[in-house]
Amino acid sequence: MAVTRLLLAEKGYQKVITAEVAERCGISEGTIFKYFGSIRELLIRVSEEWFEEILGLVDASTANNGSIRERLRQLVWQSLSIVRKEPSLTRFILMELRADPNYRKMKVYKLNQRFTAKINDVLQEAIDTGVFRDDVSVSLLRDMIFGCIEHQTWIYLRNEGDFSVDETTDGITNVIFRGMINPEILDI
Repeated sequence: MAVTRLLLAEKGYQKVITAEVAERCGISEGTIFKYFGSIRELLIRVSEEWFEEILGLVDASTANNGSIRERLRQLVWQSLSIVRKEPSLTRFILMELRADPNYRKMKVYKLNQRFTAKINDVLQEAIDTGVFRDDVSVSLLRDMIFGCIEHQTWIYLRNEGDFSVDETTDGITNVIFRGMINPEILDI
């Protein structure tokens, strides 16, 4: 799986083949197929392992430390940093797995839900504590955040341009925070 992840980063998911994975591991292709039914199944398992790593890092760095704004900013920054650090895996999930009719039954989907739930929790806390207005749903706010992230990183994922993690993070955080701030709160 480590070799597959390296090849994925080097070549992109469309060009990872079992023969090269086997060669780099010093094993036969048959050994790979003993554990994985296809290269796609292997790539899915690599994606699941990667997502589990991400969740561990996010859990460690975002435990209710700081203000709502700081925690929201940290989660947006982490989302963008993931794309920057692992564009090949991000591409595979966004372009290949999410388009799969069975995506919502996959472990990757459930892991993604756990990740997005962290932003939901911060947004819900903002509403519950009166920092944010309560006239926009948490799910809509979450979709706005992740929609912005996808649109801002799309050219990077297509190898057609770049984006700034910090500038994009600040822009998204500011739009959400300023747009949702409860007008009764004067100084946050």
